[in-house]
Amino acid sequence: MKLVIAIVHDEDVHPLLEDLTAKKFRVTKLATTGGFLKSGNTTLLVGVEGEYVDQVIEIIKENCQSREQMATSPTPVSGATGVFIPYPIEVTVGGATVFVVDVEKYVKL
Repeated sequence: MKLVIAIVHDEDVHPLLEDLTAKKFRVTKLATTGGFLKSGNTTLLVGVEGEYVDQVIEIIKENCQSREQMATSPTPVSGATGVFIPYPIEVTVGGATVFVVDVEKYVKL
């Protein structure tokens, strides 16, 4: 058995969940927060037999496309005193980060 851990952008999670559950995969959804833009992410946990891992990754790939988005620059972390004027920057959002790990033991109660 394998555990697929997928970290996806909040905008992509609903169609992805619908697609995974329509294909009878069981999914656990965790609300998480990204580090760079502090934007909302969702972490999905999908436990599958090894032969279904590629199918799950393909479903994630179909539903989570990266795209460009305008955002304001993050505030400086240094102790500079003065006026900080945020400016728009273009960043890539979306896509997915996927980890596949072996499951030593699986128990459903």
